[in-house]
Amino acid sequence: MSPRSASVNEELRRRSRERLLQATVELVSERGFEATTLGDIAERAGSARGLISYYFPGKRHLLQSAVHRLMHLTLEEALEREPRTEDGRERMARAIDAVLGLAVSRPVLMRTHMAGILQAEGFVQCDEQQRLAFLLRDTVTRYGSPDVDTEYPLLRALLMGAVVAVLLPGAPMPMARLRAELFQRYGLDWEMGMPPDGGPPDGMPHDRSGGPDRVPGQSSKSSE
Repeated sequence: MSPRSASVNEELRRRSRERLLQATVELVSERGFEATTLGDIAERAGSARGLISYYFPGKRHLLQSAVHRLMHLTLEEALEREPRTEDGRERMARAIDAVLGLAVSRPVLMRTHMAGILQAEGFVQCDEQQRLAFLLRDTVTRYGSPDVDTEYPLLRALLMGAVVAVLLPGAPMPMARLRAELFQRYGLDWEMGMPPDGGPPDGMPHDRSGGPDRVPGQSSKSSE
């Protein structure tokens, strides 16, 4: 029997790593972070316990990578769903809805993720985070920002803040209100993306038709 090629070994490692990430998402969503052990994750993934240490330096790093992968896949699916579009404003709306939607559909997981980022080890740079960053940065570029280096980290911060606000224990803000605020900032029509049931909050029109109050870098005369 001939030895496996380097490309086959690399594919097996990729699949093994992704199984661990998926198992982490599932178990933390079901049980919470503290009640989920690395042994539980390895068992759910069908992997050896030692593989976790091979791929990830610790449990928090594993969780952040797992959540970043989930966010990347969710955002990618939202941006590429039919009907596909190259319209920058529609893609921005889809991106906002995808991230806010995770806060609603995966509250335990996203709350744990945000809490981990605020702890001492902070924000983990990993392959999954880089893929997520690429999609968000590309969204800002297609939206038409003339200063992507400034606007991308601002969008990231606004989305993180909105997720925290949705999940804040004891004083959560309604997702629709946060969505409305973000849509107003970027000049998006309420019906773009995947609008929630019930229509926009009081004070926000369904159709802004004239575009944003202020597109970054665009003067009020540019559409004349």
